[in-house]
Amino acid sequence: MGYRVAVVGATGNVGREVLNILAERQFPLDEVAAVASPRSTGDIIDFGDSGQELKVKNLEHFDFEGWDMAIFAAGSDVSKVHAPRAAAAGCTVIDNSSLYRMDPDVPLVVPEVNPEAIDGYRARNIIANPNCSTAQMVVALKPLHDAARIRRVVVATYQSVSGAGKAGMDELFEQSRNIFVGDPSEPKKFTKQIAFNVIPHIDVFLDDGSTKEEWKMVVETKKILDPSIKVSATCVRVPVFVGHSEAINIEFEEEISAEQAQEILRESPGVMLVDKRENGGYVTPVEAVGEYATFVSRVREDPTVENGLSLWCVSDNLRKGAALNAVQIAELLGRRHLQKAA
Repeated sequence: MGYRVAVVGATGNVGREVLNILAERQFPLDEVAAVASPRSTGDIIDFGDSGQELKVKNLEHFDFEGWDMAIFAAGSDVSKVHAPRAAAAGCTVIDNSSLYRMDPDVPLVVPEVNPEAIDGYRARNIIANPNCSTAQMVVALKPLHDAARIRRVVVATYQSVSGAGKAGMDELFEQSRNIFVGDPSEPKKFTKQIAFNVIPHIDVFLDDGSTKEEWKMVVETKKILDPSIKVSATCVRVPVFVGHSEAINIEFEEEISAEQAQEILRESPGVMLVDKRENGGYVTPVEAVGEYATFVSRVREDPTVENGLSLWCVSDNLRKGAALNAVQIAELLGRRHLQKAA
């Protein structure tokens, strides 16, 4: 026996990826529903490569009673209205938005890092999916933290335009084309030109000069991994379509060598170590697209601090940063709590 799963926001980048991954991983399903806003009602979308087509249902009228899980990939405004409605109907919500991440009654889960946290889901019947840049970072940090206790993390991100949705991807494409043919390339989605440029600004600015994206990385890392870890983040949008990269500097309480870290990461769940000290011996976003793993490269010791390491971390943000992690949460929920599948 399988589950009845509704995917809310099924026509967006992340929602389509959720459907792809449910099919790829052969998630035990009795029924799957593609749910979206009224303007998409009646559209036909593919359920992965299964050959099955789904007719999009209207979220405004969708009855969540009798559905086991709902994976929300439609943004905070939608989650604010409809996630409590689904949860109250007995359907466990896995929410990709930022709305519930810091709610003390809502577990924030990365299955390779803090699977036990999911046990608190019954308080609201909602489970939060972390920010895309946080998710890949904590997968890489967790095994190193277990080995030598992380004291401080300084991270600079190189985040692809797909993190800003279809509009961000369209803007990069259109601006690149316009620049080549000499047409104007005024920014719409982003604050400055994104084509052939980088923008050190993601989400809104806060009073202390940081952005909300940077704040998310700080507080979510503490909630998921360890509240005692100090985190400093600089988040940058780069002209890459899919795949987030991070340059991470880590200060540990205990001594750990680059070789030890490589050995640990090589055996860690969710991590793929690709670290050859030669031309091309590292992973870039192009190679990470479509993959499940969080890739780690360029592991080296930092001689400027005691017990310091630096590394490079890359992942498909639409997958591990969003859709894959949500499906992994659904799998974990099934194993630990619902246990309907054979």
